[in-house]
Amino acid sequence: MKTVNNAALRDLVSNLPDGATVAISGAGGGLLEPDEAFKAFEDAFHDAGRPRGLTLVHALGMGDRKEKGVNRFAYEGMVRRVIGGHWVWSPRMLDLAQRDRIEAYCLPSGVLTHLFREIGAKRPGLFTHVGLGTFCDPRLQGGRCNTAAQEPIVELMEIDGKDVLRYLPFKVDVAVIRGTAVDANGNITARDEPADLDSYAIALAAKASGGIVIAQVRDQVEVGDIRPREVTVPGKLVDYVLPAPEQTQTYHGPYSPALAGLSDGSEQFQTMPEHHLVRRIVAERAAQELVPGATINFGFGMSAGVAEIVARRGERSNYWFTIEQGIHGGQLLTGDLFGIAAHPAAILSSAQQFDLYSGGLLDQTYLGLAEMDAHGSVNVSHFGGQVSGPGGFIDISQGAQRIVFCGSFDAKGARVSVENDKLRIDRHGEVQKLVPEVGGVTFSGAEAIRRGQRVTYITERAVFELTPEGVELTELAPGIDLKADVLDRMGFTPIVHDPVRMEVELFRDIAEKAA
Repeated sequence: MKTVNNAALRDLVSNLPDGATVAISGAGGGLLEPDEAFKAFEDAFHDAGRPRGLTLVHALGMGDRKEKGVNRFAYEGMVRRVIGGHWVWSPRMLDLAQRDRIEAYCLPSGVLTHLFREIGAKRPGLFTHVGLGTFCDPRLQGGRCNTAAQEPIVELMEIDGKDVLRYLPFKVDVAVIRGTAVDANGNITARDEPADLDSYAIALAAKASGGIVIAQVRDQVEVGDIRPREVTVPGKLVDYVLPAPEQTQTYHGPYSPALAGLSDGSEQFQTMPEHHLVRRIVAERAAQELVPGATINFGFGMSAGVAEIVARRGERSNYWFTIEQGIHGGQLLTGDLFGIAAHPAAILSSAQQFDLYSGGLLDQTYLGLAEMDAHGSVNVSHFGGQVSGPGGFIDISQGAQRIVFCGSFDAKGARVSVENDKLRIDRHGEVQKLVPEVGGVTFSGAEAIRRGQRVTYITERAVFELTPEGVELTELAPGIDLKADVLDRMGFTPIVHDPVRMEVELFRDIAEKAA
């Protein structure tokens, strides 16, 4: 293990061979993000025009939507190919992808995390059901997100009479990770961080490929200061360490023991009250699907409002919360700090967490709903010719026994109000979200039927269920006209038998709280 400063790291990365593959770890909001190391890549490219033609691989999205994280690599010529689990944190990289200046691929976060592990163990790729029937399936897009992406990175196989996907292994030349501290033997700990993520998996992949591992840390400590069980990446896997004494826990500030599970639980984090009426209605209705004692995952966006309701009710102990970043329990944070919990009960690696999801041990999941279609398929990853990426959405939705999708009925300019315990549509949205065919299949209704999952789609004005016969409209909000407010504004005709009214008390309570 060699300690380097910023200048030395710039020299190191500027001498990487053209076309090197760089795997990076981190997540949105600055979680475990080695941004000082990323900046060395950026500075080297500006100063020397190198490295060039990189393949950049990241399981989770990272960046500040401006300059940090993946944005450090978003230069034409610097990268040739990007394989990412989530893209929205880097508008510049999205722009390169949309203009075909790079080869853009998108795979589920859990798939990428597990693929790193398989590469590190020198196994012949990742064999899994995750991604079947979605845009990752080679019968659809094979994970390709623009016309520049031509090379296949996943193939369909049959094992024991069942379809599986094999995600192809690749060589990892450089792994870039982060920890809290390093000791004199090169052992890295993430003990003050809110998550472990996939640091070990990508470090292992690099070493097994004959590559190098670069670790950014806040502190340098003596041997013995890091307890054996606190080691995230053993020193044998670490080649270079970049000290970053000013490293913060997230983009939002200094280190908080509560976010690393190191406090007594007395520090409280206030969630922002939800003023958006549609979000409040959807979250309150979705909360009615909660099953006490269930192991639950909450996704990013509107579905996270259910977790906030549980917290406000003081009922967190009634459920076992999980999030894909490896967190169990605690108070889930939202917005840019999604993926972090205050006072977590357990922190596992991302690979371990995705094993739990893939194994079907998740009772319920609450996920976002950007588009749905007549087949019950959902899109949260492809819009207007751009890819946002699924994050852990595919891994989670394909492994959960019970799925509740949460979203507004339409978008762009929609306005609603509640009067006399009834929902009133003051203005319909300009963008239809219930469409004949989704723009990209992030969740396959047909696969869900085959797996025997129960799936509910909740909007502010109607609730739908997935059945073997198709999507059935089961509930209407009070005050909503079936034809004028729902059927005439959908891109397909659902099954309609005898829909019931959503509970009036839900709208009464919301109106009273708003008063």
